[in-house]
Amino acid sequence: MRVIAGSLGGRFFESPHGHRTHPMSEKIRGAIFGVLGDVEGLSVLDCFAGSGALAIEAISRGAANAVCVEVDKGAASIIAKNAEVLGIDEQVRVVRAYYNAWSTRHQVELFDLVFADPPFDNIPWRDMKFLYRHVKPTGLMILNWPGKGDWPALEGLTMIENRSYGDAQLVFYRPQA
Repeated sequence: MRVIAGSLGGRFFESPHGHRTHPMSEKIRGAIFGVLGDVEGLSVLDCFAGSGALAIEAISRGAANAVCVEVDKGAASIIAKNAEVLGIDEQVRVVRAYYNAWSTRHQVELFDLVFADPPFDNIPWRDMKFLYRHVKPTGLMILNWPGKGDWPALEGLTMIENRSYGDAQLVFYRPQA
């Protein structure tokens, strides 16, 4: 995989092998950051992080820091290795845990951007219902969702935009007032 833009633009990083994660294409990552625009100084939570591609791209584009939550041991190791190789390990914290368990223990941690890219073949619904907890009142949550499925209504969040990209769709949410 490759970082698209920013200070690390063009650099390559590893993605986990096997079927437990589905690496997000450059097209989808580019679309996300095209919509977001400037992420300078923002804090990022990358749920179901896989390779950490969203966190890495955000840091490359100027985000201040990122937390990557990933349950798979191999994937979490790859995220840590990617951060070290790219020289951003001081800005990226890798947490190996189920998102729900991490969220319950860290309810007070809030982020400007929350990325959720759950495994399409086994969507962890028990984790999805707690995504709202970590979005700052002025923040945004971005969900990568299967292209054929209806996007979910998520507790505490209001959908503000939905963009389709064939086999995937991006759903943007804001916290409910």
